[in-house]
Amino acid sequence: MLVRALVIAAYAVMTLVIGALGLKKARTFNDYFLGGRTVGPWMSAFTYAAAYFSAVLFIGFAGKVGWGFGLSGLWIAVANALVGVLGVWVLLGNRIRRMSVELKVTTMPEFLEKRYGSRFLKLIASLAIFLFLVPYSAAVFIGLSYLFKANFGLAYGTALLFMGLFTAFYLVLGGYKSMTMIDVVFGMIMCFGSAVLIASTLQKAGGLGDLTAGLAAIDPRLTGAVGPGGAWPLFALVFLTSVAPFAMPQLVQKFYAIRDDRAVRRGMIASTAFAALIAGAAYFTGAAARLFLTPGSAPGAFAGGRPAFDVLMPEFLAKVVPPSLSIVMLLLILSASMSTLAALVLISSSSVVKDLYAGFVNPAVADRTLTRMMRVTSAIFILLSVILAYFRPATIVAILSVSWGAIGSFFLGPFVWGLVSKKVTKFGALASALLGLGTCLGLSLAGMPPAEAGTIGMVMSFAVNPLASRFR
Repeated sequence: MLVRALVIAAYAVMTLVIGALGLKKARTFNDYFLGGRTVGPWMSAFTYAAAYFSAVLFIGFAGKVGWGFGLSGLWIAVANALVGVLGVWVLLGNRIRRMSVELKVTTMPEFLEKRYGSRFLKLIASLAIFLFLVPYSAAVFIGLSYLFKANFGLAYGTALLFMGLFTAFYLVLGGYKSMTMIDVVFGMIMCFGSAVLIASTLQKAGGLGDLTAGLAAIDPRLTGAVGPGGAWPLFALVFLTSVAPFAMPQLVQKFYAIRDDRAVRRGMIASTAFAALIAGAAYFTGAAARLFLTPGSAPGAFAGGRPAFDVLMPEFLAKVVPPSLSIVMLLLILSASMSTLAALVLISSSSVVKDLYAGFVNPAVADRTLTRMMRVTSAIFILLSVILAYFRPATIVAILSVSWGAIGSFFLGPFVWGLVSKKVTKFGALASALLGLGTCLGLSLAGMPPAEAGTIGMVMSFAVNPLASRFR
């Protein structure tokens, strides 16, 4: 316990020192939000993939998807790497970077305004970002709090308060430049931790053959191409988590900050390999959890004989990973989560400060004032996320699916078509955003699982823009 506490303390000090160094370099809004548009390929590769994955993956998705779908959950990892990372970098990376420079935009709502000539679209896009990224951030805080509760015996509320304060101090200091500097370190920790996790799981199971045989003995479908959860729910999870990144503001922003086209080409391979390792480790070990966790062996991971999905992976890590390496797992999930939280907080605060305040209230606001307001709004966003996380309104997977589904359903049609086609119009963009979001939220309220509702909403958004543009 003492060693773990000392390592976490050293980690926190390192993170805050880098944040303080970033404070000296973040003198303007462009410095704070985009790192001066000078971020190189390795930093961009690590910061993109690190922002993609977090405690939501390792605690929420690995537990629930692994338990419900077995090894077929690895299809999600494959699609995340090849579509959500490589596909985005290859198809849109250079387009996004060039567009941001040519149109002189720094946020997605600004792009939508200039591309479609619609201030109303900018307004509702800004509101959508802030509103629907709060639950995503809350889901990350929930996962981290469960992790600290399992490792240090802290009460859930205490762990949540600690993580909220730590995130606020780190990010409010230095902004994007600090985030990219520390993401390289976080990325190396995540790679090493993922390798340790896979090796420990295989060693504990007696090898890959024994692991698959054990899962098949529980339920043969756990080793099949489609697990017990069924084909449509699995497809919805694959689609939601792999296609939404084409229009997720916190991921798109990485291309605004990258240095040049060459950096995009070099960064895409590293980011894809990194994502494949991280996602593969999470879904593989999540499936293996059924071998080691039962109501008898891990009562804390079950409630009334049924699995408590958000608690499965902390219990699994405690049973599988050797005590001497448990700190590596803690750092793995903490590093992934800090990167994601940093990206979410920056994007959400910019939607209020840059897009709403500077866009509609005070266009003549001074750059220094804008930067100060970004820091204050970042702290407010963290506070709202922590409050929502405290009440734990649903499982991590459900919260994340609502957030990603809503954001993807709103932005996929307007953003992607706006980048690749000159024929789409303001009417088409508004129709696709509103119909996509309305479909997603309406189906969710009607009782459809959030991942499936989000998938249908995103398909609607993407299909409507070019069709509606034919009429106006």
